[in-house]
Amino acid sequence: MSDTVIMPRPQAHPLAGQAMSGAQMIVQVIADEGTSAIFGYSGGAILPTYDAVFLYNEAQQREGGRQMPLIVPANEQGAGFMAAGYARSSGRVGVALVTSGPGATNTVTPIRDCMADSVPIVVICGQVPTAAIGSDAFQEAPVASIMGAVAKHVFLVTDPAKLEATVRTAFEIARTGRPGPVVIDVPKDVQNWQGEYLGQGTLPIPGYRVRMDQAAACALANADAERFFELLGGSQRPLVYAGGGVVNGEAAAPLRAFAAAFDIPVVTTLMGIGAMDTQDPLCLRMLGMHGAAFANYAVEDCDFLIAIGARFDDRVAGDPQRFAANARAIAQFDIDRAEINKVKRVQWSHVGPLAEALVALTAAGKGLGVRAEHAAWRAELGELRRVHAMNYDRESPLIQPYYVIEEVARLTKGAAIVSTGVGQHQMWAAQYCEFREPRLWLTSGSMGTMGFGLPAAIGAQVANPGRLVIDIDGDASVRMNIGELETVTTYGLPVKVMVLNNFGDGMVKQWQKLFFKGRLSASDKSLHKKDFVKAAQADGFGYAVRLDRKADVPRVIAEFLAYDGPAFLEVLIDPDAGVYPMVGPGQSYDKMITGDHIVSRNAAPSTEPAAPDPSEMF
Repeated sequence: MSDTVIMPRPQAHPLAGQAMSGAQMIVQVIADEGTSAIFGYSGGAILPTYDAVFLYNEAQQREGGRQMPLIVPANEQGAGFMAAGYARSSGRVGVALVTSGPGATNTVTPIRDCMADSVPIVVICGQVPTAAIGSDAFQEAPVASIMGAVAKHVFLVTDPAKLEATVRTAFEIARTGRPGPVVIDVPKDVQNWQGEYLGQGTLPIPGYRVRMDQAAACALANADAERFFELLGGSQRPLVYAGGGVVNGEAAAPLRAFAAAFDIPVVTTLMGIGAMDTQDPLCLRMLGMHGAAFANYAVEDCDFLIAIGARFDDRVAGDPQRFAANARAIAQFDIDRAEINKVKRVQWSHVGPLAEALVALTAAGKGLGVRAEHAAWRAELGELRRVHAMNYDRESPLIQPYYVIEEVARLTKGAAIVSTGVGQHQMWAAQYCEFREPRLWLTSGSMGTMGFGLPAAIGAQVANPGRLVIDIDGDASVRMNIGELETVTTYGLPVKVMVLNNFGDGMVKQWQKLFFKGRLSASDKSLHKKDFVKAAQADGFGYAVRLDRKADVPRVIAEFLAYDGPAFLEVLIDPDAGVYPMVGPGQSYDKMITGDHIVSRNAAPSTEPAAPDPSEMF
């Protein structure tokens, strides 16, 4: 243990020096890290650690301490997404505990999803005994090789004396810098090993810690602040482009203060929703492929773009060269140096923690006497918002999904946690829901993983037992992890599950109608026999209702949200409802399709799609 770093503590851990099994050490470190729940499915190679969880909770109950509930999903993928929902909604590290082989490989998708969206989770996998690794033993999988391509870091623990420090280090790596998933592969013999619990210590990872220390020490220099305000002073139409890094970096409050101090409007990415209060006059909602028309037009018109925790993703900057083409300067803030100039060349940049940078920049601006005021620009944007407002066919006799979500937003007043699957319903929720705070919007952004919504809502409800949590899902997405309906009722979680049923893969159908001459290859599910209401009833939902009349929407939505306990609502929506605006893949915002009900400022017909490069599809 000579290469374990012992960090000084104010006082010794109360269990320091106590004999424990490796499995007990794993559980104790998880508890020491402040974890309030574990998500996972058992199996032979992880049984010692599952037994240790049982013994830990039994001891806590006996001594009046805080237990760590073990939430068992229907599938390990569900466990990974529950841990992700826990982490996304709370800012704490989520924990999944799974067995070897198929148990581990079932978590590949949520691990990659967390890596893509910078979400901190620790996944602990059981493994066959050390001596059997590489022998194709029963339920063996090369976890380190598989996960190394999709995780922030992977540990294979073969020296049991390093186990305690490894688990503690995994949490450190998951939460620091650009957050992400860390995997620990623990052979069964290492779990059964007996040793002394130290109660402190981490592995020596000097290169990583040097980078983290350098990033933390990257204070905004006075000269850089002055240069920034020179750029701002030369701007008449500045615009902040805020991404998920603002939420992950706990920088929402500093962002709001910065925008207010210098009168700068803000657009957000899909992952940045909630960084600004959506009801704030400075908030122009979401930009991008399915962003509000007025938000995209604001990007076209701005002369100084300030990217904060955003990476010029292809769903925002489909044509990077023409993105913000009228901006005379672009500034970029990020925690990850690799993101600077990766997609779009910028004229000013700062690498470091976003919250500290924004606080320092705001203070510097005030110290320099900057009195930025952009009334004319805000008036111009107000007119864009009025003329090019989100809209839909409000006279249709069919239930429009936008109307349903507007009712949810009206009743929840931007205070609910909302998770989604992936597809049309995801974009409708992003467009029409209100969010007063960060960490209320949970969605699979970069990976676009169907099946995310329901398990993520479960994780969020476990992390936030007093909050209203709603899964706005699609009929195709919810099928992916529909087994987790039973998980909701098993644990009595008051999650509200709403399925917008348009009988198919709605987003795929929309693309097929626009770009494949309406050939609905494998996307029309109107012949499927699933009765979602009966499925929910079978899984124990006391409230399971189908909504199929427009006149009933306000009453039923109110009943659904007010129900005391798990509630399920299937809404039969207009099967031809589309997501608009839409910017085709690889296209610039001047090619935006606004549909029949949102006004376009371009002369071209608003419903005529520009043909995308087939290589850019999805």
